[in-house]
Amino acid sequence: MSIKTEEISSLIKKQLANYQDTISVEETGTVTYVGDGVARADGLENAMAGELLEFDNGVYGMAQNLESNNVGIVVLGDYTGIREGDTVKRTGRIMEVPVGDALLGRVVDPLGRPIDGLGDIKTDKTRPIEKKAPDVMERKSVSEPLQTGIKVIDALVPIGRGQRELIIGDRKTGKTSIALDTIINQKDQNMICIYVAIGQKESTVRGAVETLRRYGALDYTIVVSASASNPAPMLYIAPYAGAAMGEEFMYNGKDVLIIYDDLSKQADAYRELSLILRRPPGREAYPGDIFYTHSRLLERAARLSDDLGGGSMTALPIIQTQAGDVSAYIPTNVISITDGQIFLNADSFYAGQRPAIDAGTSVSRVGGDAQVKAMKKVSGTLRLDIASYNELASFAQFGSDLDAATQAKLSRGERTVEVLKQGLHQPQPVEQQVVTLYALGHGYLDSLPVDDILRFESELANYMRANHQDLYDQIKSTGKLPDGNALDEAITSFKDTFETSDQKKAKAADDQQEAQEAED
Repeated sequence: MSIKTEEISSLIKKQLANYQDTISVEETGTVTYVGDGVARADGLENAMAGELLEFDNGVYGMAQNLESNNVGIVVLGDYTGIREGDTVKRTGRIMEVPVGDALLGRVVDPLGRPIDGLGDIKTDKTRPIEKKAPDVMERKSVSEPLQTGIKVIDALVPIGRGQRELIIGDRKTGKTSIALDTIINQKDQNMICIYVAIGQKESTVRGAVETLRRYGALDYTIVVSASASNPAPMLYIAPYAGAAMGEEFMYNGKDVLIIYDDLSKQADAYRELSLILRRPPGREAYPGDIFYTHSRLLERAARLSDDLGGGSMTALPIIQTQAGDVSAYIPTNVISITDGQIFLNADSFYAGQRPAIDAGTSVSRVGGDAQVKAMKKVSGTLRLDIASYNELASFAQFGSDLDAATQAKLSRGERTVEVLKQGLHQPQPVEQQVVTLYALGHGYLDSLPVDDILRFESELANYMRANHQDLYDQIKSTGKLPDGNALDEAITSFKDTFETSDQKKAKAADDQQEAQEAED
């Protein structure tokens, strides 16, 4: 076979034209230890804290511990394919996640990868998972309410946009239900929601997603899930990833609600990491910087000043207690860095008081700033009524002869407790809550049997929508109670038509008797 010199010279010319003399220099290290979601490597002298590192098999890790002779790396994914002696290289990028509108309605892992089987997420925007929280002068005080739709919260422990309100209680007392109801209530409220599920069963997360989908709330919600089967690093970074996704909207002038469910499991995951990474221990076997871990997360929730667009991020962290112990290490930590707590009482929950919110220990440090004027007016004495009722009830069971004032107090307290009950996934608009609490405060419920209270409430709401929608609209638009006696007249005219259970039974008995007599 003969080779023509022209062909050879043309091939050489082509290769010379495409020749690039740039040399790529990559800083690499060698893995010296791997196991339990953590790796250690030497040779990465210039690695940054929080930097993204890449292993041979394509799995990423994040530089966590920077020691003099090695770097502690948390592996973000399957660590079983990494071996001692493998190379690991720097990327020069701080750990970041995809952000933006494309994530709405999706379920993602802490790295922003979709896990809902609905295909790729197309977004070119990313944000680092760790970011310095807004400074003092970049914030403004909370002035706008975030309506949860739950009467007892909106009345007694109101939450404002940009606040951090802790939901705390034992397992199985309805903490997640409160969080999901709050998300459902944000429909048409111009609010973006992020639900971060940490260390939960995948079936539980699926149930929460389906609940949100059923009520049309998934359209404005991002679900970030690091389930119990994920390695500890994923559970640790999940809340930070959620916060980064929320910040994208907040800095664009939007309002965001983020729920961390729950931070006790994040603390446990961090403890697991820290033991292997040899971080210094603190109290109760927790690493010394666990408080800082939660502080820098929750401080990112803020109401931004008008110069920065006035966006907000409201955080509802959830903490699980053991046998109601709010003085344990993690609960105390998180209580001290939030603006109040909603404490759920297990005994009340099992006694049928749902939501089982303890009015005595629950508090909002924002208070009336997060309420419309009408709500402030009708909820003024509620906490006092409940407190005095609880106190009197324990004494009253021993005494038979009670004076009229004590009986009236007990009667009002009993009805207050009943009014504050609410069904699962049934959030109420603020105007409906105001009218119900107005009826309670002005004695319209005093003559009703306790068993009829909740039926009276729902029928009153239907009556108001059908006949007095203008009063509802007025409360909603102005945030104040209607002028004059219009509200009293509306409630009175409804009450005149309302039949108690006893009246219904008596009527049914009379009808039966009449029918019997007619037959005879």
